[in-house]
Amino acid sequence: MSAHILRFKNHTDLFKFIDEQAIEFIDFNFTDLRGKWHHTTQHVSAFDKDLLAAGIYFDGSSIAGWQDIHESDMMLAPDIHRVCLDPFTAQKTLKMFCDVLDPDTRQPYARDPRSIAKAAEAYLKSSGLADTAYFGPEAEFFIFDDVKINVEMNRVGFEIDSIEGPYNSGRNYDQGNMGHRPSVKGGYFPDSPVDSLSDIRGEMLTVMQSMGVAVEKHHHEVAPSQCELGILYSRLVSSADNIQIYKHVVHNVAHSYGKTATFMPKPIYGDNGSGMHVHQSLWKSSKPLFAGGGYAGLSETALFYIGGIIKHARALNAITNPTTNSYKRLVPGYEAPVLLAYSARNRSASCRIPHAASDNGKRVEVRFPDPCANPYLGFAAMLMAGLDGIENRIHPGEAMDKNLYALPPAELAKIPTVCGSLRDALAALRADHAFLLKGNVFTKDMLEAYIRLKEEDVDRYETMVHPIEYQMYYSS
Repeated sequence: MSAHILRFKNHTDLFKFIDEQAIEFIDFNFTDLRGKWHHTTQHVSAFDKDLLAAGIYFDGSSIAGWQDIHESDMMLAPDIHRVCLDPFTAQKTLKMFCDVLDPDTRQPYARDPRSIAKAAEAYLKSSGLADTAYFGPEAEFFIFDDVKINVEMNRVGFEIDSIEGPYNSGRNYDQGNMGHRPSVKGGYFPDSPVDSLSDIRGEMLTVMQSMGVAVEKHHHEVAPSQCELGILYSRLVSSADNIQIYKHVVHNVAHSYGKTATFMPKPIYGDNGSGMHVHQSLWKSSKPLFAGGGYAGLSETALFYIGGIIKHARALNAITNPTTNSYKRLVPGYEAPVLLAYSARNRSASCRIPHAASDNGKRVEVRFPDPCANPYLGFAAMLMAGLDGIENRIHPGEAMDKNLYALPPAELAKIPTVCGSLRDALAALRADHAFLLKGNVFTKDMLEAYIRLKEEDVDRYETMVHPIEYQMYYSS
């Protein structure tokens, strides 16, 4: 067994590992509708084969968007094939990914994101179109030194600080201001000392690998204080699991350095936001299905997959861009890919066909998602949209091999765009969700619960007075 990857064949191997490694605690992890990890921890003395078989019970009414109080009992079913050691605990702790089950039927809970992702993989196989979906997410994030948040009836505001921030070029520091920092939109690939976060990113990558994630690279991103870690693609559920570890590691390593990390898409005005571009491909019988003789070396299957993504993009926005802050990034005329078009090697299109050295690397990169997306729901929804495109032979039209940011207004108006707000995205999802219901991957009950949860965000956001409104309107 690899030192980094823990995938147990059976319960005997699991308990042998626990004994040999002197594990003290077992941490059971699951994901809520928003995409946030939750956990409950069991002392090893109380963890045995009977408990593993019976599951771990918890209160589902305490998880936003899940059960009512009168039917609150839920059950965690640990997955022995996805286990890792937690490097951030003082006592030796084994983390186990869990699916959520109904305790009466022991069937997957319809609102459990991980179970939905598993159902999407099962639907793919049952369709006969392919047997494997690979996803390669690229999640960006910001690292700050200090964050202050005030949300009161009479006081609303935030203040962030980073030693890399160009706003600190004239600041007095006790140790002196070294002067080396990225400019606005000047953070892409600078060497140290301008890039001050290289060591933190390196440690994040090392820790992530120790937790079973196959890693590739790290680099500074366009905005000051913005970073990205590169992880290898994997199958849908596994890739979503990797993103949960990715976020866990980023938050905790930053914390250990006395810093704070955020996956908010747009935490800073006037500079690039954080996206989560998602590379996707389908395979069958170990052969890539997206390689062919068409545009950019794509197969007809790949073009239809793109067609499904573009057709359902606005409904997808509710899941792939699930926060009000997401739409501070998805603004026409700025850096984010809001235009629903596809193109080879063109980062201004919302669907890009990256250059691939071989047929095995042929893939589609969907560029509008952001890292606040629940990875299980986001990947599953995009897969279902792409499969709908294949099943219904939805062609995406002609490719756009030009800088879409520089199009004249008349031409620009002809190209559809992603949604402009979370409210619009939720309305689009209500109107267009039949493709998600195929194979009972998503259910109407789950989608309604999700929409209601997100409408709470919309209501809070739209009814809160913004400080800039005082600046613009107070003296009116």
